Order: sequence, then structure tokens, then C-alpha cells
Amino acid sequence: MLAAAAILFSLAMILLLWRGDPKRRRTTGQRGGADSAGRRRLLVAGMLAPGLILALGGDSAAFLVWLGSCVIAGWLAAQIQGPGAAR
Repeated sequence: MLAAAAILFSLAMILLLWRGDPKRRRTTGQRGGADSAGRRRLLVAGMLAPGLILALGGDSAAFLVWLGSCVIAGWLAAQIQGPGAAR
């Protein structure tokens, strides 16, 4: 149950990072709305916090499930093209 909550929280952070990524916004022709470097660092720290909690808690299986889910979610988020992207 803790692993599922960690995955959902990290997924939310990944999607927030995706939405405010300045390079993605620039290449799709979207102006403004990009997150600052400080906000991106805070989102990355928030995304990694559940994994740290799982690792320090000694639940290696939950940590590996969380890690794999974050990798796949990050890859899928990278594949999503925003509005105005050349297809």
C-alpha cells in the first residue's frame, strides 16, 4: 500500500515537471508558463522523497517497484507532445 502511494505521489511530481519543462515548451511553440530552476529542483526532490522513504524503511521490493514505475512514467511523459508540436 505504501508503494502505491509513493508511486502516485511521484507520478504527480513527474507530470508537474513535464508541464513546466522550459525546453519542451519552447520546442512546441508555447510561450511563458515555464517553471523556474528552483521550482524544478523542488519538484525533483519531492519526486525522489518517497523512494528515499521506501529505501530507508528497508522495503527493497517496494523500492524497486517504485523505481521501475518512475522510470516508465518519466519515459511516457517524455513521449507526450504538447499542443502545437510538429507530428
